[in-house]
Amino acid sequence: MQDPLSAALIDTLVAQALDEDIGSGDITAALLPLSGQAQARIITRENMTLCGRDLAEAVFRFCDPHIEIQWQAQDSDTLSAGATLCTLKGNARALMTAERTALNFLQMLSGTATQVHTFVQHLVGTKTQLLDTRKTIPLYRLAQKYAVRCGGGHNHRMGLYDAFLIKENHIMASGGIAAVIEKAREMHPGKPVEIEVESLSELDKAVSAGADIVMLDNFSLADIHTAVSTYQGQVKFEVSGNVDEAKLIELAQTGVDYISSGALTKHVQAIDLSLRVEAI
Repeated sequence: MQDPLSAALIDTLVAQALDEDIGSGDITAALLPLSGQAQARIITRENMTLCGRDLAEAVFRFCDPHIEIQWQAQDSDTLSAGATLCTLKGNARALMTAERTALNFLQMLSGTATQVHTFVQHLVGTKTQLLDTRKTIPLYRLAQKYAVRCGGGHNHRMGLYDAFLIKENHIMASGGIAAVIEKAREMHPGKPVEIEVESLSELDKAVSAGADIVMLDNFSLADIHTAVSTYQGQVKFEVSGNVDEAKLIELAQTGVDYISSGALTKHVQAIDLSLRVEAI
């Protein structure tokens, strides 16, 4: 089980999402009897890795704290098409009002967790770890990075504050590879220093300057093999860019430490979920 999202973050996201959806009131749910009760379940129509349980539950609790929820799976669990995620019982109006927002959280985060899980399965037996990036939906970064962990992936830096990632423009504006790495060490000696290089000669300079991680930008497979075999054990290697399942396997076979993919959180393919009312 992954470290859960904080209660404060969940409350904030749920309040914002419900305010966006409900506005001045759910006029359609108001057609139902005020005290009417219902039983329902949430099912998946496709294979998936679950993520977003706490957020979905908070949505239902926010709409009615007396709703009874029985979960059939935990975050990070893999489920087959047709499986039940949870059963619900409570006020019919509240269930209908909460339905879409709860499903939105589940389908978005489970979509990321499912894609990550698929990629991670291809890395079994290699040393390579799958990383996310900062290409996230604004204000949903922590939730999306949690989804990556639920799928079996690993988080890159959380933001601009917890690790250096020195790219071409930083190098150009700071006097070169050696100078910018030296300055990073002076400013924040405890922070990891990663630098992006575009050639084997730049790689030589980055390793000599003491980089912790080197991102190989647009390297051919042959040059990646050369880089890893030359400097294995002296520095860690990351590769990125247009990663699909076939390319993922090829890159992992070079022996790199990390493969990062912005598509994990940027190209979200939502899971097809449904809430079905079964009794009134």
